[in-house]
Amino acid sequence: MSRAAGGGPPHASAARAVLLAAVISLAAACDKKQESAPQPRLVNVVRVTVDTADGDVAYSGEVRARYETNLGFRVAGKIVARNVEVGSLVRSEAVLARLDPEDQQLNTRGAQSQLEAAKSEFEQTKAELERYTDLLKKNFISRAEYERRLNTFNLAKARLEQAQAQLSVSKNQAGYTELVADHGGVVTAILAEVGQVVAAGQTVMKVARTDEKEVVISIPENRLADLNVVRDISVTLWADPSKTYRGKVREVSPSADPVTRTYAARISILDADPAVSLGMTANVYLKGIQRGAAILLPATALFQEDSEAAVWVVDPATSQVKLVRVEVGEYLEDKVAIHSGLKPGDIVVRAGVHKLFAGEKVRVTGGGGTATQAEKTAR
Repeated sequence: MSRAAGGGPPHASAARAVLLAAVISLAAACDKKQESAPQPRLVNVVRVTVDTADGDVAYSGEVRARYETNLGFRVAGKIVARNVEVGSLVRSEAVLARLDPEDQQLNTRGAQSQLEAAKSEFEQTKAELERYTDLLKKNFISRAEYERRLNTFNLAKARLEQAQAQLSVSKNQAGYTELVADHGGVVTAILAEVGQVVAAGQTVMKVARTDEKEVVISIPENRLADLNVVRDISVTLWADPSKTYRGKVREVSPSADPVTRTYAARISILDADPAVSLGMTANVYLKGIQRGAAILLPATALFQEDSEAAVWVVDPATSQVKLVRVEVGEYLEDKVAIHSGLKPGDIVVRAGVHKLFAGEKVRVTGGGGTATQAEKTAR
């Protein structure tokens, strides 16, 4: 039996070929497994520092009219006409709604009749007094009789004046069946409809003046002092953030809201134009506020855990993240002040905080030299 060219038995060559193929397959599998191993997550971080510079404080609020009047009829009755809708612009002295005038017209006619009767009685007693005055001068009647006629005349005169006043009141009440705007403005609410019977003084609609506008904001009690030291106030609308208006503090509520525990402040818009509409959302910026030493972080760094604020802190030694609870102070536009929980030099994740889990290894970018060192450690 002849041997293979290599000098060995045929079954030995086959075994070596099988072994070589197995080794190559194992090496390829290991390389593939090594290549598919996931890299640590890349996160954007910021190094914690203490900020003591001046800053702007921003509050959101609603544009309202400085003067908004609740209008109602001065007499009771049934509404028979309404001439405006919500949003209607009205002029001063414009008739907004009407009541059924029949009852008031009847009262006016009754008062007119009483006045005519009082006039007739007055004229009669006046003529009698003149006649009795002449008789008294001629001593044809006693002084007591003359005084009785004089008293009757005075009583008739008083009744005439009463009837005149009652007629004036009746005429005024007849005029009160029309709801008239005391000033120009825009109708912001309608609280009664045609056919409804309303009482005297009941609010039927609201009219807001459009000449003076302001923004109502809520300020926490620990920031009330800012209103006394603010150097400049500006207002922008969410509808057009590119345009800025000048503002001025007009009024601060003397008591806190029982629910939010904040104080309502009204900021007048000094140069409001027609683009500023009632009900719009606006931002009020208090500029030049001196903040005390505080740690400021981007608002995106905050994470919520069990209804408490927290942040992810990167350990430079292990490149692992851990959740640290913090005490949040005021919100400053796109930043937030941290009162406790962190110290200068800590590395905090400022984006993508909802994708992390405790103990996860990360690679970091941003945040200065410490962050770079942590990235090197992660690698």
